[in-house]
Amino acid sequence: MTMYKVPVIGGDGVGPEVIEEGKKVLRAAAEVYDFDIEWLDYPHGANYYLETGELIQEDTLRELKKYKAIYLGAVGDERVKPGVLEKGILLAIRFYFDQYINIRPIRLLEGIWTPLKNKGPKEINFKVVRENTEDFYIGIGGRARKGLSNYELDIIRELYSVKFGLDIDSDSDEIAYQVGMISKEGTERVIRYSFELAQSSKKHVSSADKANVISMYEFWREVLESVAADYPDVKVDFNYVDAMAMWFVKNPEWFDIVVTPNMFGDILTDLGAMIQGGMGFAPGGNINPQGTSMFEPIHGSAPKYAGKSRANPIATIWAGAMLLDHLGEKEASNTIVGAIEQSISKCNVKTYDMGGSFKTSDVGDEIARIILEAPVG
Repeated sequence: MTMYKVPVIGGDGVGPEVIEEGKKVLRAAAEVYDFDIEWLDYPHGANYYLETGELIQEDTLRELKKYKAIYLGAVGDERVKPGVLEKGILLAIRFYFDQYINIRPIRLLEGIWTPLKNKGPKEINFKVVRENTEDFYIGIGGRARKGLSNYELDIIRELYSVKFGLDIDSDSDEIAYQVGMISKEGTERVIRYSFELAQSSKKHVSSADKANVISMYEFWREVLESVAADYPDVKVDFNYVDAMAMWFVKNPEWFDIVVTPNMFGDILTDLGAMIQGGMGFAPGGNINPQGTSMFEPIHGSAPKYAGKSRANPIATIWAGAMLLDHLGEKEASNTIVGAIEQSISKCNVKTYDMGGSFKTSDVGDEIARIILEAPVG
């Protein structure tokens, strides 16, 4: 029997609750498909930070590097200044493990309402591949007051290192600035991943950018065209991100694999979450194909619902299915997604956000029961 060791960070707010339901469902799938999972729980989050002053340390990251996949609940707490936990835990993990791909399935399941008129599961079923380590999220930004100032700013990655020398001479009282950057290496690898993904799908890649006003996205297009030449059987189209947001709503059936720079992917995937029914149905994976990846729901920690058993655990359970697929347990992964769909459409087990009255644990119980009693693919 195959044994998988999976580190778990329950995190903050409803995170520990929804993670428990994810574990429950993955244990059921493991029983049916004859493998086992050993959960390795880590305490990192707001409580740990407030007690110890620590976010996530280098020695912990080195320890996590031994494993192929991490399961994350949620990070964020109103007792801690916004951004401290997110940057100190979530982004620290993404950057340390070079999780350069963020992948989001935008898929409407049977039995879930969408705000899009006359659209259903057949029309809403595609994936967004977001570059996850560059763009305006490289961490170079700040403020400068009137007069002269200068800064030296470094970007250190496994692929490269870049040093910025920034001289500012301003007669404004104060300015704020943010520097964005994409590299040929970073852009090429995420685009190539998207084309490889398209090979097992509808062989269609759509790019989102703003090349008409931002020069680094002209570069994005050039790299994409270069990579596309290696995949002559894949259809390619280029879209400005504002137009793509419109097409997500009007014609989601047009899309198969959508590839985007970091910031635009962040925005578009929240829009995607709404057209597939809401944040409670939106899982995500932070992927390093050759290293340690991390799987999570994309919703926040929702601290006001913590301990009330009202949170929808489906995004977390679905993220667990993605984790199993990443580990090579594709059949078990497909079975979990099928069981999610059956629990909603046939058994009508719905939490408050779906208009139901079932508890968080009821949803996990029902999905696990479906898997154990009648596996579905």
